[in-house]
Amino acid sequence: MAEATRIIVGVSGSLSSLAALHRGVAEARRYDAVLVPVLAWTPVGGEIAYRRTPCPPLLKEWERAAGKRLDTAFEQALGGYPNGLRIRPLVVRAAPGQALVQMADQPDDLLVVSAGRRGPLNRMFHGSVARYCLAHAKCPVIAVPPSDLLETLERAGRHGLPFPSTVTSFS
Repeated sequence: MAEATRIIVGVSGSLSSLAALHRGVAEARRYDAVLVPVLAWTPVGGEIAYRRTPCPPLLKEWERAAGKRLDTAFEQALGGYPNGLRIRPLVVRAAPGQALVQMADQPDDLLVVSAGRRGPLNRMFHGSVARYCLAHAKCPVIAVPPSDLLETLERAGRHGLPFPSTVTSFS
């Protein structure tokens, strides 16, 4: 791949998107590129529901909350926005896959997304942003698979289970 001018990273705040954010930061450092973390959001209930009963103050609150989610993702993944990188965070009101593909519109861009959860039920009920990006992007795409630890943590969080107690000590 030629030198990337921008590294666009899809961020949602999920544990798997935090792994993608880590990879995006590493790629931005590697290529001395601009990091563009993108958090795409839609109104609760979707655009059709919002058009039926618009509420501008609520819309502003949702947009503010999306910006806060992006800041929180950096805090959780990296302890804050990293120094020494050119970062242009972006919060957009759009479907995630479409927003990321539209943003990563140059051949020398690099798009980094989370591969998301595995399994047929997840694919059936939640469209895969990674698949959409891989199919439609005009630039290279890295789909970061979830680690076994991330899958274990997400499963524990969904089911209210205690976190695994298998900790390795290096003494």
